[in-house]
Amino acid sequence: MHARGVNMEETLCNVEFIKENNDYIARVQSEIGGLREYRSSSLEEVLEQVIIDLQEEFETAG
Repeated sequence: MHARGVNMEETLCNVEFIKENNDYIARVQSEIGGLREYRSSSLEEVLEQVIIDLQEEFETAG
């Protein structure tokens, strides 16, 4: 979003998903929570862990 040429965009977190052998890995980095990693043989489980963690983080930060 731009207002009068000023960039109003702010990165809240970076999320990286990796498949390594039979494991799915999510690396999440944010100012509040720092860098953390989630690992599971189930992609759905990794996604669920990331979603829950980020929801909790941003609800308490707000």
